[in-house]
Amino acid sequence: MEPHSQTEDSPHSRAVLEAQLRECFGRVVYSHKTHEKCADILLARLNRIKVTQIVLAALTTGGFLATVFGAGKAPTVIGACLSTALLALNAYTKNFDHGELAQKHKQAASELWLIREKYFSLLTDLAMGEKPIEALQTERDQLLQDLHTAYASSPPTNSDAYAEAQKALKYREDLTFTDGEIDAFLPKPLRRDSVKG
Repeated sequence: MEPHSQTEDSPHSRAVLEAQLRECFGRVVYSHKTHEKCADILLARLNRIKVTQIVLAALTTGGFLATVFGAGKAPTVIGACLSTALLALNAYTKNFDHGELAQKHKQAASELWLIREKYFSLLTDLAMGEKPIEALQTERDQLLQDLHTAYASSPPTNSDAYAEAQKALKYREDLTFTDGEIDAFLPKPLRRDSVKG
C-alpha cells in the first residue's frame, strides 16, 4: 500500500481513523468468537456421533448374540437395521470429518485472536497520541493484509455459531472484566485497589 505522508495529523483525521479501527476491531472480535463457537459446536457434534456409534455397535452385537442363542427372528431383524444405521453413520463421518474441521476453526480463531489484540493495541496507541498518524495508518494497512490472509485460509462459519458468539459477547460478556476481576489476576503492586488505598 502507498505511504500516507499527505495525511494531515488533525483531531478530525484521528477521529476518522479511530472510527474505522473501532469498526474493524468489532468485526474481528465477532469473527474470532464465531470461529471458537464453530469449533465448540463441531466437537460437541463429534462427541454425540461417537457415542451413537458405540451405542449402535453394542446394540447390533447384542441383537446378533441373541440370534445365536436362539432368541428368534426379531433380534436378527433389529440387529440388521441397527447395523445398517451404523454403516450409514460411519459413511457420513468418513465424508465429513468434524474433528478436522473443528481444528481448522480453532486455528482461524487463534490467528484472529492475535489480530484482535493488535487492533486493540493500535486503538490504545491512537488514544495515547504519541505516534504520528502516518505510522498508525501503516500499522492499520498491515493489519488489513493480515486479516485478509486469515480470512482467506479459514473455513466458513454458520449462523448457529454466530448466534452463540452473539450470546457470549452481548449477554455473558465474555470479553469484559470489572476492575476487581482484573485486579485478581495481577500482583498487589499492579492492582488498582492498591493505588486507591
